[in-house]
Amino acid sequence: MIQRIQTLFLLLVAISMIAAVATPIWLQVNAMGNQYMEMTAWQITISELPQKNTLSQSGNIYIGILALLAAVIAIYSLLQFKNRKKQLMLNMINALLMGLTLGLVVYTSFKANENFNPAVSGSFVLGFYAIAFALIMNLVANRFIRKDEMLIRSVDRIR
Repeated sequence: MIQRIQTLFLLLVAISMIAAVATPIWLQVNAMGNQYMEMTAWQITISELPQKNTLSQSGNIYIGILALLAAVIAIYSLLQFKNRKKQLMLNMINALLMGLTLGLVVYTSFKANENFNPAVSGSFVLGFYAIAFALIMNLVANRFIRKDEMLIRSVDRIR
């Protein structure tokens, strides 16, 4: 299990999705520079800038739940190293979940930007890039799992 490279990639997927849950995903500062909006996987918070007093909060818990679910599936897939077909199926489901999470992040940030400061777009930060990184690592892990499966089939054919 540990000696296979896809194990490392699946571990990186899980770590990246947990990082996406723990760090901010999107930030926006209004035109006057006295308020900012921060989106995490759990909520969107509007705060005053010098004092950091919270003005309003709205929940978007669905992003956090999807990200944690993707991390759990990646860890479960990592433990299914003896059944490569099941591992491939889990990784495909995980890719769909991460793609959905990424789409929801973009949609939610777009909607939040319309209400806060439509003239200027906000910036995606570490949480967003962690989700994108996890999606890429999942695709690379799938590639190596398929490569292992083809190698096993070719060895079985020789026997």
